[in-house]
Amino acid sequence: MPLFMDRHFVEGATRSAVAHAHEQDLAIQHKYPVKFLTYWFDEPRCTAFCLIEAPDKETLQRAHEEAHGLVPNEIVEVDPAIVEAFLGRVQDPAVLRPGGKVEEAIDSPFRAIMFTDLKDSTRMAVRHGDAKAMHLLRVHNALTRNALREHAGREVKHTGDGFMASFATVSDAVDCGVAIQRAFAAHNAAHPDEAMHLRVGISAGEPIEEHGDLFGMAVQLAARICAHSEPGRVLVAEVVREHCIGTAHAFSAQGQILPKGFDQPVQIYEVDWSS
Repeated sequence: MPLFMDRHFVEGATRSAVAHAHEQDLAIQHKYPVKFLTYWFDEPRCTAFCLIEAPDKETLQRAHEEAHGLVPNEIVEVDPAIVEAFLGRVQDPAVLRPGGKVEEAIDSPFRAIMFTDLKDSTRMAVRHGDAKAMHLLRVHNALTRNALREHAGREVKHTGDGFMASFATVSDAVDCGVAIQRAFAAHNAAHPDEAMHLRVGISAGEPIEEHGDLFGMAVQLAARICAHSEPGRVLVAEVVREHCIGTAHAFSAQGQILPKGFDQPVQIYEVDWSS
């Protein structure tokens, strides 16, 4: 059956109320050809997201309506592999608490999205030859993946000369961007004849926006910011800077850009990773 993610906005919603609604969904799912797999809840934004196997959107809505009456604001068909790549799971997590009690650890679906891009990757073979270029790409992959692993990043996609990654916290994403640039700076200092320079762009958002797909606007903006960046820089959207207020990171405003596909200009910032 198809897999859907839906979005519920309920003003004043609490974690316990959303957990109870999920239990009500599970209690009636045997009446319908649906399976409620898991959910995420963003309490500051009063928004819940459910992951459901269902034959169609209408059946999903009827099941929700009978269970608790909370009809979704948005429903999007999704790929389970993409959901797991961005959000880390496609079923309810179970955590063993002291005393042997098992409880669900429901996290927020809000994610930071990072894109990296290696400068002049297509010209590396011309400059260095095929064998050396392949070696450098392996070094590039290793340095980037090491930083992702150290900062809880999930590799969503390898683009050949860069990565798309997802982070549960914005601070982890910024820390990772800084670590990536420092790792390549150290490599370049040790091997000046094999220097490589990366662009990094970061945005953040919820998995479903109005009439969008899974992390549609957040992904598009991160990709556009990365493309706008000069090599050796970490550029971020305003939402990223806002979530890092109070951290040790220093940001400098870089003005507004009008990314392709966006109706309004967006403010971008550079992260100072040199100090």
